Amino acid sequence: MTSKLTYMGAIGLAALSSAAATPAFAAGTTAGTTITNTATVDYQVGGVTQGQQQAANSFIVDRKINLLVEEVGTVTTAVVPGQANAVTTFQLTNSSNETLDFALVASQIAGGTAAHGGTDTFNVNNIRIYRDNTVTGTVGSWDAGDTLITNYIDELVVDTAIRLFVVADIPTTSTVPAVVNGAVAGVTLRATAREGGLAGTQGAAITETTGANTAVKDTVFADVTPGVAGDAARDGSHSDDDDYTVQTATLAVTKTSRIISDPINSTTNPKLIPGAVIEYCIAVANTGSATATSVVINDPVPGQLTFNTGTILLGGTVTSGTCDFNGSAGGSYAAPNVSGTIASIAAGAASTLVFRATVN
Repeated sequence: MTSKLTYMGAIGLAALSSAAATPAFAAGTTAGTTITNTATVDYQVGGVTQGQQQAANSFIVDRKINLLVEEVGTVTTAVVPGQANAVTTFQLTNSSNETLDFALVASQIAGGTAAHGGTDTFNVNNIRIYRDNTVTGTVGSWDAGDTLITNYIDELVVDTAIRLFVVADIPTTSTVPAVVNGAVAGVTLRATAREGGLAGTQGAAITETTGANTAVKDTVFADVTPGVAGDAARDGSHSDDDDYTVQTATLAVTKTSRIISDPINSTTNPKLIPGAVIEYCIAVANTGSATATSVVINDPVPGQLTFNTGTILLGGTVTSGTCDFNGSAGGSYAAPNVSGTIASIAAGAASTLVFRATVN
């Protein structure tokens, strides 16, 4: 079972950093510390005080390796197809009793259920890990001041939590499988404890001490709560999942026409004969979950028709799936194309471009 860390923002991070500066010693006594105590015995013989006797005992505090990787927040990251630098946020805490390095790996989950219940259906591109810079930039949010992490976190001191960002690019809708509205891509961040003590160099792998307690500093893996699938208890590593969910516009286009009049019957039961006026409606419905903007419609007028100047209407309505043949004057005509731009179509809404032409 994994925990989810609620986003605290700049104030919360400052408080967390302050707490890290003055640790509450949740990890306990520092590994390698020698603890010594001395017993004394005083006595007399024949009422005369004799020399004091002493006995000392010392032992070395062993090393407890414990860490926690947590998703920050409890919701998916909403993205659109083709988006660059989509961000998911995690926190890494060193709960060990020694300063350590931590190797980091960000990977994609291979199908199955993602962190927030959706089914993983596509892969993101260009996955990177950044460490939040708490000195410059916006604390708690990914920005240009954050540090790109190539392999590991260096010298993370005891009882310190740091914020990490997994950043990736979202494929376009032309990829396979298609990145459609509601599609989900899951990512995992895994941290593994490594030896600390040498700044600027990733420490060696850590091995748990087996057998009986020794006289030197032993190592015990204490990460007893597994993270995500494939992360075992007491293995010196921990991980958590987050995910991206595509929220985009999904447009469906329909085109209908009606006869307005003909030169013989006028508007009474008109027929499609030369000279008849036809009114077209191009309806665009957004069945996605995000607003479509700058919707550009182009329609070439067939050579058998003549465009009727001044008849373009934009932003009309659709009732029960049927075009209402209305709207406001707009658009343009550059032979043979009728065109117009609809500023936005909200999710669940529809809008139209209407124009008239005469049969040659």
